[in-house]
Amino acid sequence: MSAPPVIKVVFVPDTRPENSQSDTLFYHAERKLQWSDFQASPPAHPKSGAVSYSSFAYEGRSIRKKDTLYINLTLQTFHIKSASWVTPAVKDDYSLAHEQLHFDITWLVALRFRKKVIQMELTADDYDSMIQYEYIESFREMNRLQEAYDSETSHGINHTAQDRWQQAIADSLKAL
Repeated sequence: MSAPPVIKVVFVPDTRPENSQSDTLFYHAERKLQWSDFQASPPAHPKSGAVSYSSFAYEGRSIRKKDTLYINLTLQTFHIKSASWVTPAVKDDYSLAHEQLHFDITWLVALRFRKKVIQMELTADDYDSMIQYEYIESFREMNRLQEAYDSETSHGINHTAQDRWQQAIADSLKAL
């Protein structure tokens, strides 16, 4: 009876260049959101001045070499332009910074997901479902954080809370 394979998880960086023609903007720390990235029409009676649709996903493949199972994953954090909108009343730098922090929160949760997966004790028989379960839990965390952010900042109206969130997210990103 042979020993189970050693499992190595490798996160491959998503290095695709920005495509200005694409509806999808992938997260790059040096590329901040711009109002031109908000292309949907606002609803007739919006509850806020802008909505940034961001999310994250992963894709991967595995390959076995001798006694090691390599799980190669690529993490993607993205903003969908055609689902994101802004009203003229809030089209200013402050509101854009609020929307950028939504994107940063998504990136933070994606990085936490990556860290959790790397630290997991995966099994060769069940690694895929274990990673998928962690992804679902991270997706829930992202939604909770986004809702808490908008609730505590009153969608950016509360400047003190906004400043607190800016600092907390910046600190968390530095820690990762």
